[in-house]
Amino acid sequence: MQATSRESYAAAADALEAYARGAQADAVAATADEILAVVRLLVAEPRLRRALSDPARPGPQRAGLFTGLLDGKVGADTLRLLGTLAGGRWSSPTDLLNAVERLGTEAVLAAAERAGHLGDVEDELFRFHQVAAGTPALAAALGDLSAEPARRAALARDLLDGKATPATVRLVELALAGFGGRSFDGALTRLVELTAARRDRQVAYVTVAQPLTEAEEERLAARLAELYGRAISLKVSVDARIIGGISVQGGADRYDGTIARRLAETRIALAGRQ
Repeated sequence: MQATSRESYAAAADALEAYARGAQADAVAATADEILAVVRLLVAEPRLRRALSDPARPGPQRAGLFTGLLDGKVGADTLRLLGTLAGGRWSSPTDLLNAVERLGTEAVLAAAERAGHLGDVEDELFRFHQVAAGTPALAAALGDLSAEPARRAALARDLLDGKATPATVRLVELALAGFGGRSFDGALTRLVELTAARRDRQVAYVTVAQPLTEAEEERLAARLAELYGRAISLKVSVDARIIGGISVQGGADRYDGTIARRLAETRIALAGRQ
């Protein structure tokens, strides 16, 4: 989003936080579902997106257009939050669409937080990502854009049935729909990071050849927290192909101290001498 759009989104996000603090988890979850249903409406109606982001129309007029269209179809809280969004200034119709989707996502996370499940959601999303990425047939089925979205969502729900919170299932469905215009893999990664951010943590992706002990994870998390100045949420993957050492990805920073990398560099150096 451009700066103008970010300011408009921030106003709606603040309104969501104020609402969520005083509402029950189930009510916030219902609001999240309604906001995300409106995303589908906006995807299907490009003319509506353009009208709601038209800078030639005053903000109150755009807000009135949106709330008038949705009145009686969604709850009062949803109506108020979406009216706040539509009344803002938007750099493009796409920015508005992304803002509605992001607001719905944050509402899902707020509901999980109110229910005390936010940490579980973060872990469940990451584990599902690992399972999908580590199973080629499953990754292909979930990422097959030629298949009906409802069919892929049903597959994900079957896999997660009894193993994940409703918020996790909802976010996986969002990832399958291409959250933020991303691939399924990229969307899941982003949703893990947003969940961690809501817990005021930064995600660090760690790859090792053998599982770390609990004490080793705690020491690594503490060291990374010192470097980044905030709490760290470690996401550890085991990959025997790296042979030994460790790889850490935190935001745009990457440290690769694996034996596999050093061997590759040695091979390149030897080849250059021939």
